[in-house]
Amino acid sequence: MSTEIINFRATDGVLNDGYIIKNNFKKIIISIHGMSSNCFKDRDKSIAKKAYENGFDYFAFNNRGSELVKYIRKNIDEKQIKLLGGATYEDPIESYHDIKGAILKAIELGYEEIYLQGHSLGTTKIVYTYNKLKNENSELIKYVKGIILLSLIDIPRTLKIFLTTNFEKILSFAENKEAKKEILDLMPKESFIHPVSVKTFLRYAKYNKEINFAQYSNKDYNFEELNNIDIPLFMRWGNNNEMIEQQADELVEILNKKIINKNKDINFIDGADHGYKGKEEILANEIINFLNKGV
Repeated sequence: MSTEIINFRATDGVLNDGYIIKNNFKKIIISIHGMSSNCFKDRDKSIAKKAYENGFDYFAFNNRGSELVKYIRKNIDEKQIKLLGGATYEDPIESYHDIKGAILKAIELGYEEIYLQGHSLGTTKIVYTYNKLKNENSELIKYVKGIILLSLIDIPRTLKIFLTTNFEKILSFAENKEAKKEILDLMPKESFIHPVSVKTFLRYAKYNKEINFAQYSNKDYNFEELNNIDIPLFMRWGNNNEMIEQQADELVEILNKKIINKNKDINFIDGADHGYKGKEEILANEIINFLNKGV
């Protein structure tokens, strides 16, 4: 087993970096981290080790939304520019370019089977990207053999619950800032769980149609985007301080009824929190068991 540092360009020119834990297998898991996070998590270490033992290489990278605030470097017309990035300034649908770039890098390195794994906001990015690639009839889709979603949450509803009766007031503040073209200004500190720009807040609170596909509390919702995933699908949550409105067992029951996929594995890990702290080994074993069941 060896670890190799990887630098690659997203398809819109943003420079990303990460690492591959490799043994030159032909199968690889590409891991997409969550909001304000990074690719150096105990969860990734556990899954990567178990993956290696079972014939899968592991590719984790920091996308443009890693950490809270950072500069991202972008190539435009062969010129390098610096832009504000990190979770405070990100637009999650732009990670389509990050994930597409990572897939292209994996193909360049000789991988024939790619499994996309995301955590929290990373799952939102994966579902959006997979559907976009499929709708574009992209040649890349044939390389993607499985989807692993860890703690997919209903972002718009979670934000409304967090803000309670202040939601409309704070949304109005953001809209006024937008009207004055001040979208890179920061929102008031009570607007979000961490510092957030007007631009990013509005993506979650208002311009969320493209990422609003985890409507667990909507009894009439048909989960079109998740049902569009016709390759093996693995989904997990915890039941301890997880960022879902329902009890984990209730949510699992709902989705097992509504998601039509012959190769689905939808469940929760008892005692796990949103980050699976202390349950990494259990999670890793369940992921690899899923992959080894004929994916």
